[in-house]
Amino acid sequence: MKIVTWTLAVLLILAVAFVALERAAAERIEVIELTTLDDSGAPQTTRLWIVDHNGSQYLRSGTGAAGWYKRLSETSRVTVKRGGQSADYLAISRPELRDIINQLMRDKYTWGDQFISVVIGGRDNAMPVELRPTSTTDR
Repeated sequence: MKIVTWTLAVLLILAVAFVALERAAAERIEVIELTTLDDSGAPQTTRLWIVDHNGSQYLRSGTGAAGWYKRLSETSRVTVKRGGQSADYLAISRPELRDIINQLMRDKYTWGDQFISVVIGGRDNAMPVELRPTSTTDR
C-alpha cells in the first residue's frame, strides 16, 4: 500500500509541476487579451502571445483548431487589449507567413515557445493571424 501511495504522490507532484511550468512558459512575457464573439454573440476573452512584423501585429493559433481561432473565422472583427489599451481589428489568416511568425514567436518567447510547441506537437500547422486596425465607424 505504501508503494501505491508514494506512486500517486509522485504523479501528483509531477502533474502540478507540469501545470506550473506551462503557466510560467505562457505568462512570463507579453500576453494580450483577444475578445471574440461566440455563437450567441457573447464576448469570449483569450490570453495570447503577440509579435510585431513589418508594422503589423500577429497572433498565432497553434493548430488552427483553437476555440478563439474558430470564433474569429466566423466573424473576423475582434478587440485586442495590449499594454492597457483596447483597439478593434480585422483578423486575417496569413498562412504564407507561418515560418516568419513562428521564428518571431520563438525569438520573443524563447524556451516558453519551445516548451509549448513540444506539448502541442509542433508548429507545422500553426496559423498566423494579422491584426488590421479598424475604426469605430467601420462597425
